[in-house]
Amino acid sequence: MELIGFRKVRDGKYLRNYELTYLNKQGREKTYEIVSMKDLKGPEELGESPAGVSIAAFCGGKLLLLQEFRMGVNRTIYNLCAGMVEPGETIEECIARELYEETGLRVKRIRKILKPSYAAVAISDIVNCIAFVEVEGTIEDHTSENEQIRAGLYTPEQVRELLETARFSSRAQMAAYFFSELGGFC
Repeated sequence: MELIGFRKVRDGKYLRNYELTYLNKQGREKTYEIVSMKDLKGPEELGESPAGVSIAAFCGGKLLLLQEFRMGVNRTIYNLCAGMVEPGETIEECIARELYEETGLRVKRIRKILKPSYAAVAISDIVNCIAFVEVEGTIEDHTSENEQIRAGLYTPEQVRELLETARFSSRAQMAAYFFSELGGFC
């Protein structure tokens, strides 16, 4: 595959649409559409820097999961605490801010921040970091009027049951599965 064309086709409030033109393995042109949160100047900037973080957080042998209304699927799903890095903010600062905003909890210890990975590689260049974090405090709602989030801490047994009965984002489902199978992250 060879990239032969790159152009922005739409500027939205939060997302920008781009068309990428490729020569496929048969030498024929194929146009592919993607979205990005960044205003890309050229194809060399595709997927270059982390836009946000997803947080697998645990406290006292329990996994933090959010019941969150997501407009893109018009339903409430289980998700990890997550958010976008603000200008000038480090990944660690983003973790602390998002945890507090969405749950009222505070970082006790960051266990590991994985290298950046692609969030939705089929349709976007968005790159996120996955963080494994111990948290402490009391769950409180600090969300904006545009977010509907209910945070909860779940035992491995509760998570196992949710995996059979509830809808998840793929990242939360994967974290929940391993949490339930390993009996926790501690």
